Amino acid sequence: MTMRLILVFALLLIASPLRAAERLNVVASFSILGDFVRNVGGDRVNLTTLVGPDSDVHVYTPAPADAKRVSAAKLVIVNGLGLEGWLPRLVQSAGSKAKVITASAGIAPLKLGSAADPHAWQSIPNAKIYVTDIASALATAAPDDAEFFRAQARAYLEKLETLDREVRDAVAKIPPERRKVISTHDAFGYFSSEYGIRFIAPRGVSTETEPSARDIAAIIGQIKVQKIPAVFLENISDDRLIRRIAAETGARVGGTLVSDGLTGEKGPAPTYIDMVRHNIKALTSALDH
Repeated sequence: MTMRLILVFALLLIASPLRAAERLNVVASFSILGDFVRNVGGDRVNLTTLVGPDSDVHVYTPAPADAKRVSAAKLVIVNGLGLEGWLPRLVQSAGSKAKVITASAGIAPLKLGSAADPHAWQSIPNAKIYVTDIASALATAAPDDAEFFRAQARAYLEKLETLDREVRDAVAKIPPERRKVISTHDAFGYFSSEYGIRFIAPRGVSTETEPSARDIAAIIGQIKVQKIPAVFLENISDDRLIRRIAAETGARVGGTLVSDGLTGEKGPAPTYIDMVRHNIKALTSALDH
């Protein structure tokens, strides 16, 4: 082996751990933001997502290991709009020097009751603002990789642009008077405002408890009066009640909508794009009849 080859090998051995060490440590508060960071950061970031797939960011309790992850991060990316009430204390207790980036900065919040509605990602134009904010934060934190992050963001934003057109085309095929559903979700305000499908709360039903036969009778009355074509009630485990709604009203009982986080790999929504496609398919198949 020539001296030159030995030198090249030696340089490679030195460079590769250095390259790994240079990767930007980023913490994302929950799965949807984690997916955005992964799409922009690629292999140039070490990403930790605190609230993983199939977990609820609203009621999360940080684990001791989370403080460690936050203290090692250069950036902590959060949704803001009151979603992660548990996070400021976590950053403080971790003694973290990380810069906290609010990915929803620049979005005009809607109201959910008297507070801001935090589910801004349900509008794809808003998701594009999230991605742009994340790309800027990564580029500022790791200037050597700034061009890579910007290129990754451009490619992903094009995919989101295509997705936005898909959703608009799908909704356009639904007759305007049929663009309404009853849903126990309160997470679709931004989707509703952006794409024109109304989400109507079931009368007198709490999302915490399962509806009773009397609740179902009230919902049936509501469907008939408001001529609602589809119902998404995810906290009912009794099929007979679901069948009764369908039989007495002719309304279709839709499948599952994914709202507050992604699913695991085997679920219907392991990525943000999968989530939006899954939801629009569930909505259109229930409404477009």
